[in-house]
Amino acid sequence: MQHKCRITVLETRVFPELQQRYLADPQAGPCPCFKPGDTFLLERSGERDDFWHMLDGRFCSEAWDAISRYVYAALQGGSIMKGWTNDEKMMIACCSDGTRPVIFKIERIDLPEEEE
Repeated sequence: MQHKCRITVLETRVFPELQQRYLADPQAGPCPCFKPGDTFLLERSGERDDFWHMLDGRFCSEAWDAISRYVYAALQGGSIMKGWTNDEKMMIACCSDGTRPVIFKIERIDLPEEEE
């Protein structure tokens, strides 16, 4: 069975008080890479490998570092977070930017046999 992985941006947050106190640019604001509702569909096949190419530069490397383990599990057909979420094919995770985190929903999509 083949699998795809969908990443959806659920929410972006910004903590201006932390940016003001700790950042070189205290007016950095929210993440410039993502907005709620952004969706990315990843495939891993003989012709296409979105995982190893980080969507050909369309994804922030810091965010990718934080969520790639869940994406890889999904693309391999594994349980992303069995027992933690109410659906083992789904995980909620966020990037590691502490002053402007982005919250992602990562979903394993199981393809019917005829789509392989």
